[in-house]
Amino acid sequence: MRSHKLLAPMVALAMFAGAATEASAQLQGLNYFQLIRPRPHSVAGGSMIVVPATEWNRIPRGRYDIPREENWTLNGPFLDGITFIAGVENDKRIVEQRRKDDRKVPNFRSDMTPQEIADMIESFYLIRGGSVEFETTSLKPRTFMGQPGFQLDFAHLGGDELRRQGRAVGAVINGRLYMILFDAARMHYFQAGVPEFERIVDSARLRGR
Repeated sequence: MRSHKLLAPMVALAMFAGAATEASAQLQGLNYFQLIRPRPHSVAGGSMIVVPATEWNRIPRGRYDIPREENWTLNGPFLDGITFIAGVENDKRIVEQRRKDDRKVPNFRSDMTPQEIADMIESFYLIRGGSVEFETTSLKPRTFMGQPGFQLDFAHLGGDELRRQGRAVGAVINGRLYMILFDAARMHYFQAGVPEFERIVDSARLRGR
């Protein structure tokens, strides 16, 4: 969001793409996107490794991105995207913001419960992500990288009036937040992309393990 961060729309690059392969080809032709091939990749500062099963495109860093964040897309940031958060430390932010901002997203705390992390994500979307509505549809325990974690499912409405769905899977490991979040247009793109998201989540591991 920057205007795009954690996957609010950055640009309407693939609205006219008729198929995922066509959209991917268009994105690869833009030199500010980097092609991600199906092989192991260290992401978001290098402390987490994931293995995509298909080609993605890395989104350029935005003004609100934190150093421990990385964003990819399949069909263009307007339609879908995945965000990696790797190793955010206690009392650190999940989005860059200014001290003088009237409304701020709470910093991550290592003692946060899954519900508090879900609330932090919701505040991000409403304060920095450009959403006008946000609804948590499910929050449940889930193992992530071999550790007890959570799965958050949500829906939101952007200022562009496009309804989106999202899923975040993460865990607090050694006092740090690790999370992978998928966000996509509700019509077609979420259901089409979530199986690949799940494969990436299942492949995730800490570097050195």
